[in-house]
Parts: sequence; C-alpha cells; structure tokens
Amino acid sequence: MRLHQLDITAFGPFAETVHVDFDELSAAGLFLLTGATGAGKTSVLDAVCFALYGDVPGERNAAKRLRSDHAAPGVAPRVELEATLSGRRFRIVRSPAWERPKKRGQGTTTQQASVTISERIDGEWTPLSSRLDETGHLMTRLLGMNVAQFTQVAMLPQGRFQSFLRARSEERHRLLQQLFRTGRFDEVERWLRERRLALRRESETAHQQVADLVSRVSEATDAALPESWDVRDLSSTASTGELRAWAAGLRETAATESRRCVEAEAAATRNEAAARRALDRARSHLDRRTRVLAAVAERDALAAASDEHAGACRALAEHRRASGVAPLHRMAAAARVAHEGAERAADEASRSAAQELGLLLVDEATLNASVESSLEQAARVRAALPRAQRLRAVTREIGTAQKQHGAATQRLAGLREQGAQLPRRLASLRAQLTASLEAAARVTILRTTIDQCRARLESHAQSELLELELEAATAALAEARALTARARETWLDLREARLDGMAAEIASALVVGASCPVCGSAEHPAKASPSPGSPDAADEKAALTALDDAKAAEHLHDTLVRDLSTRIAVARAAAGDEDVRALRERLIETESVLAELAPQVEAVEQLRHDVEAGEAERDRVAEQMHALATEVSALDEGLAARQREQASLRAELASLSDGVRDLTAQLDLHQARATAGRVALRALQEAAAAATSREETAAALAEAVREREFGSVEEALAAVLEPPVLADLERRTRDHERRLATATSVLEEPGAAELAVSDAPDVAALEAAHAEALAGLGVARAQLSRWQGRVHRLDALVAELEAALQAWTPLREELDRVTGLASFVDGKSSDNRWQMRLSAYVLAYRLAQVVAAANERLSRMSDQRYSLEHTGRRGAGETRGGLSLLVRDDWTGETRDPATLSGGETFVVSLALALGLADVITQEAGGADLDTLFVDEGFGSLDADTLDDVMDTLDSLRDGGRVVGVVSHVAEMRDRIPTQLRVTKVRTGSTLALAR
Repeated sequence: MRLHQLDITAFGPFAETVHVDFDELSAAGLFLLTGATGAGKTSVLDAVCFALYGDVPGERNAAKRLRSDHAAPGVAPRVELEATLSGRRFRIVRSPAWERPKKRGQGTTTQQASVTISERIDGEWTPLSSRLDETGHLMTRLLGMNVAQFTQVAMLPQGRFQSFLRARSEERHRLLQQLFRTGRFDEVERWLRERRLALRRESETAHQQVADLVSRVSEATDAALPESWDVRDLSSTASTGELRAWAAGLRETAATESRRCVEAEAAATRNEAAARRALDRARSHLDRRTRVLAAVAERDALAAASDEHAGACRALAEHRRASGVAPLHRMAAAARVAHEGAERAADEASRSAAQELGLLLVDEATLNASVESSLEQAARVRAALPRAQRLRAVTREIGTAQKQHGAATQRLAGLREQGAQLPRRLASLRAQLTASLEAAARVTILRTTIDQCRARLESHAQSELLELELEAATAALAEARALTARARETWLDLREARLDGMAAEIASALVVGASCPVCGSAEHPAKASPSPGSPDAADEKAALTALDDAKAAEHLHDTLVRDLSTRIAVARAAAGDEDVRALRERLIETESVLAELAPQVEAVEQLRHDVEAGEAERDRVAEQMHALATEVSALDEGLAARQREQASLRAELASLSDGVRDLTAQLDLHQARATAGRVALRALQEAAAAATSREETAAALAEAVREREFGSVEEALAAVLEPPVLADLERRTRDHERRLATATSVLEEPGAAELAVSDAPDVAALEAAHAEALAGLGVARAQLSRWQGRVHRLDALVAELEAALQAWTPLREELDRVTGLASFVDGKSSDNRWQMRLSAYVLAYRLAQVVAAANERLSRMSDQRYSLEHTGRRGAGETRGGLSLLVRDDWTGETRDPATLSGGETFVVSLALALGLADVITQEAGGADLDTLFVDEGFGSLDADTLDDVMDTLDSLRDGGRVVGVVSHVAEMRDRIPTQLRVTKVRTGSTLALAR
C-alpha cells in the first residue's frame, strides 16, 4: 500500500478543503506530521483510515461525529484518497453521515453515508462501485487485513501499546484475538462450555426421569428402596445394573402372586355357581306353589259373585240399545227452543226496521228495496267527504303562508339595512391593519439594531476582562520561563556532577568475580568511592522530569497567552469603532421607540381577524338577502295557487251537498237505515230456517224410537244410565272376567294340582349358603385384580425404566468426556500445567513471534540492554497464564515487570513491540506491502541518546522505498526531521502546509 494524494473537506477540525501530497513527502522517506495540541494531527490519520475502511481508529469511531463544526452549514464532509493497493491505482471518495439543512423549510435532515471507488485503467478513472458493503469487502481483500489490524500495522498508536505492554493477560488476550482473528478458538471453548451445560441439563432431566420411575415402581409395589441408595444420585446403581435387577425382581414377585390368585378365583367361581343354582331352583318352586294357591282362592271368590255379574251385564245391554235415542231427543228440544227465539227476534227487528225506514208493510221485497236506496245515497255523500277535508286543509295553508310571507318580508328589510353599513366598517378596519403592519416591519429592524448594540457592548466588556486575564497570563508565562531556565541549569549541573563521579557509580555496581565494564579486569584493588552528596541516576532522572514538567507548564502558559491575544482581537473586531457611551444611548433610544410601537404590533392579529370576519359577514348577508328574496317570491306564488284551489272546492261542494252542510251526519243517517234493513232481513231468514230444523228433528226422533223397539220416548230415556253408573258397571264386569281368566289359566298349567298339596322349601338357608360363596368369590377376584394390575403396571414401568436408563447412559458418558475436555481447554484442569486456555495457547504462539520480531529492534534502540520475554506463567493477580510479558535487563541479568520501566524506557519497549506486531500481522496478512507507515506520538519522554537510537530504527523502516510519517509536537523532532507536514489551528478551522 502506497498513498499518493489526500483531500479533506469539512472533516474533523478542517473546515475547508486541505490537500496532502504524499508523493512529494515520499521523496524524503521520513517526514514529520506536527502541530499544536488539538490542531488535527491525528485527524489526518483518521481521514486516511476513513477513506479506506469507512471507520476511524479507536474510541473516536464511537462518537460518530466526523463533520467539522467549523464548516459552513451546507458544506458536505468529504475525504478523497488516491492510493496504490496490490499494484493497482485506486481513488476512494467517502462522505460520512451528517445533518444537512433542509432544501425546503427550516431544520435539518440526515444525509446518509456514501462512497465511490474508481480504478485508473489506461489513464482513465473507471468507477467500480458506489455501495458501502462492496467497497468494504474490496478494501479488506486488497489490503489483506481488517480495520483493527490496519490501525496496528500502518498507524502505530504508542499510547495504546504502552497499555498493551502493561496489560493483564485477559486484556492482552482480547486485543491479540482481534488482530490475529483467532475467534474460532474462543468459539471452540464457548461451544464446549455450552455443550457441557446442555449435556448436564439433559443428564439431569434423564436422571430425574429415572428417579421418578424408581419412585413409581416403589410406590406400585409398596417396597422401599435399599438403604444404601440415594434417589438424588442413582448414577452408580444405574451403571452397575443394580437398578435393573431390583425392578425385575419386583416384577417377577408380582407375576408369581398373580398366577396363584388365578387358581383361587377359579375355585371360588365354581362354588358360587353351585350355590346359586340350588337357590334358583328353590325360589322357582316356591313361586309356582304360591301362584297356584292364590288362583284356587280367586276362582272360589268369583263363583260366589256370579249372579251380581249377570245383572250388571243385562243393564249394560239395555243402555246400549237406548243410547241412539237420547241424542236425537236433545237435538229436537234444542231446535224447538231455537225456533221460538228466532220468531221473537224477527218480530222485534221488523218493528225496528219499519220505524227506521218508515214502512207500513215489512217483508223481504220491501226491505231489499229500502236497503239499496240507503246505500246509494250513502255513496254520494262519501264521495263528497275528501273535497271537504281538502277545503279545510287549503284554508289552513293560506293562513300559514300569509304569516310566513310577512315574516320573510320583514327579515329582508333588516338585512338590506345591515348590508348598507358593512362597507364603511371594513374600510376602517383595513386602514388600521395597514398601519399595524408597517409598525411590525419597523419593529423587526429595531430589534436587529438592539441585538447588534447589545452584542457590541458585550464584546467591549469581554475585551476588558480578557485584557486583565492577558496581563496575569503574561506574568505567569514569564515566571514559567524563568522556572524552566532554572530547571535546565539544575539538570545540566547534576548531569555534569554525575559524569564526574561516574567512576564511583560504576565501582558501586561491581560484584565479586565480575569483570569491570571499563578495563575488563576481574580484580578491583582500588575501587573509586563516591564523594558525599554526589548525584546518582535517580537524581538525574528526577531533575530531567522536573525539566520536562517545567517545559510543559511553559508551553501551557504560552498557549494560553496566544489564545487570549486571539480572543481579544476577535472581541475588539466584534465591538467595532463606536464607543460604549454612544452604543448605550442608541440602545436606549431604540428600545423606547420599540416600546411605543409594541401595542400596534400586538393588534395586528386581532385586526387581521376582524377584517376577515367583516368580509365573511358581508358575504353571509349577501347570501341571506338573495335567499330571502327567492323565498318571498316563492311564497307569493304559493299563496295565489292555494286561493284559486279554495274557490274551486267551495263551488264543487255547494253542488254536491244539496244544501246540507254536515255531510258526516248525513252519511251516518243513510248507513244506519241500510244497517236496520239488513238486520230485519237476516232475522226473517233465520226464523224460517229454525222452523224447518224443528220439523226435521221431531221426525228423526220418532223414527229412532220405532227402530229400537221402545214403546215411547220416555221408556227409551229411562234405560239410559248416568255416566258414573255406566263407568262403574263396565269396570266391574271387565275386572270379573279378567280375574276369572287368570285364575283358570294358572290352574290349567301342568302339575298345578300336585303343587297345591306339596311342602314349601327352606329358601333362607339356601340364600345364606349362596351369600357365603359369593363373598369368597369377591375376595378372590379383588386379590386377582390387585396383583394383575400390579403386574401390568410393573410391565409398563419396567419398560419405561429400561428406556430411560438406555437414554441416560450415553448422556452420562458424553457429559464426563465433554466436562473433562472443557475443563482442560478452559485452563481449569489439573492436567493443564500452565492453566492456559486453548485460545490463549494459540495466541501465545503468535505473541512469541511478536516478541521475537520486537527484540530485533529493541536491542538496537536500547543499546543492547533490554529484551522482551514471553512467559506462560501467571502474572501477579492473574488466574490464568499464557500471555504474560517480562522485560529482561541484560546489564543485570534480571527480568522484571514492564510496569517498573521509566517513561522513556516504556516508550522504547512499546515502540519495539508495536513494530514487531506490525511485522507479524503483515506476514499473517500474506506479506502485504505497506509502503506508507505512521508512528503516533510518545517521543517527548526520550533523552537525546535514546532518541538517536529510536530515530535510527525508524530510519531503517524506509528500506525498500517505504515512507514513514512521525506524528509529534516535540520541538526536538522538528529539528531532527526536516520534511514536515504542519497543522495549524485557528478559530475558523485547521489548515495544512508542507515545510522543508
């Protein structure tokens, strides 16, 4: 990978477009990316990473706020990068998601992230894709690494590697796993843990099923479990087969008892059958003997009552012969009574009809003629009734229409008067609204003036406060510079004094038998001794630390002075040339005018509402006037039409009523006459029919008496029985005949005579014998049912137990196997000597490679003193080992924890570790070429000699045409690296410039 061109717009601290020509920087091989703290050095690296992957390194990616706050509202954030990847030239243009102003209306809307990637083919840019996912896959394939690996290989973050150097094994495990993509081994560990838990749950479920079945077998047989068994853990008994043998023994015992009960039940069944047959025979003999004796007694009693039965039969025969005469006698009597009533009704109706119709002779012909005349006259009167009703309705309608016409005419006059006043009122409201709108326009201008005056007054006040702060900051800066000078002098004095006493310091480090590092001799006859109060390395380090602290404090004060100067200049520019007094006078005057115009502005909405209401009222009045005029015209036409109809109806009724005004009374009169005639006709006809019926029933009665051979009607009626008497005679005769037939049939049965004279059997004794046999049978069947049920239940339970044991056995075996394997892989087994997880074991190999690669550079950067060691032992406070790091000091031959290193030593070791990790990841990615490399910060903690060694190491990274960019704000770095890309921060956003 080699970078060529980078354009950044509205991204990070860069408000406008800035350009980076990496081709020009490549000529030097080593360049410095420098600038003040917060200027945007790291944002340049973020832009490169964002162009390639769409993400920025580390925690900054979580903020999701990449657009510059200094950029103009409508400027889109954009990063354009040209780079050579895998020998192909690409141009990537990316834009992050951002909130852009809406094209219509107020507010903002989200603009989604976008990307375009093109390849230079035959001198032309050919677009490849504009999809985020496709571009991401293409970048990962071309670079051979993901974003996490890229940020560790091409952008070495020193602060993070110091954390990695001093981290615990678990923290180092997470980072290495992300870089080397060994998550599959974590998946193996997780799968084994989850499989162990799943098998444990399944085994516990299977064990619970076995325990439940064991309890059910024990309950079914009333047999307690052996004392040595624990129902909560049946693993051992299930493994040895004791559980199966115990259940099978209980089942065989139940089967034996069941066979014995079958034989006992068969014998009891035979005894009960014999006793039952003897009892049935005795009961049958006793029943037949009792029936025969009862039949003899019944026959004798019926023979004594035979005369009474014969008399009842004769009376019933006479009643049946006379039963046909009685109904005809009742019909003849009823016909006579009806004829007499009909004659009386006919006489009364005739007299009433003669009086109503004015007739002297009342017969059917006369009555028919009178009824027809009355009906014809009633029809004429009925035809005139609708016209009379319509005349009354028209008269009422005329009165109502006259009232409506008067009311409508009065409302129309009122609306015309109201409509004449509305134009003058609307003109007055419109004039007031125009004046209020003009006042509102002036108010907007006045408020803008007030805001400007207040802002300028605030700027005046702010500049005065800032000037006071600047004076104090300038004094503090002078004091900080003096303190820095004193600290530098102290450090130089201590360094010189230490160099003077270096012989004594070297002598104090000599041990018996060790060679002198100066002369190489193993004998030390006259060691130099330190003078009282001579400084050592710790004193020099403390003085150097104090100097660094003083430089940092001086830098902070200097930055504060420059910042205050800039803020004062901005405040003075915002305040303008007008003095404070003039601004205050203009502010007071403007506020006074604004207060006077406020009432007019407040009345704008009310006036606008009044004008709209007046216009609406004008339109409403016009519509009502038109509607009322139409209504008055319609009322005039309707009133005239009803008056014409009234005159026509009156003329027609005058010709129909023949001078009679009450047509309803006339109709009632004619209908009453017709009704009276009909009643009289009906009465005459009914009297004639009743006479005919009387004659016919009398003849039928006489004929019936002759046919039944009675001497007279009275004789026939005397033979008829009353219903209660008749029912009693019929019941008695039927009961006598039925009882006689039953007794005769019993006495005619075979053997009846012998049964009548035989002795009765002893049924009570036979019943007692049968009850005893039946009780024995019940006991035998109950025992058989109980043992057969137990056998059937044990058959099912033993089968279920056998199936449950077969299902549980492989689960137990697999659980034991998976538990041991999971414990070993998880580093918790006693067989795992280093207590190391599988994933940590894999990463330990990778870490060993990283340490080997890092030591190649650490040896040179530390003057052959330090080297890294990877150990599988657990560190202090760690529960597992495998990824621990130690630092070996070859000067003393001892190893120590990285936490004991000084700041500069930590930086050197961390840089070597970072470079070693970059080499290993590059090889892991398939040897991808990384022609551009960035090293970020950390150089301020190094002394001059160590810095020389580190710079030599960085300079060696340029082999093969590689470009190395060092990110730092340390002044010494600006002196050592001539080619520089400088980032300058101002209030309007940062800028970039190339300097040599």
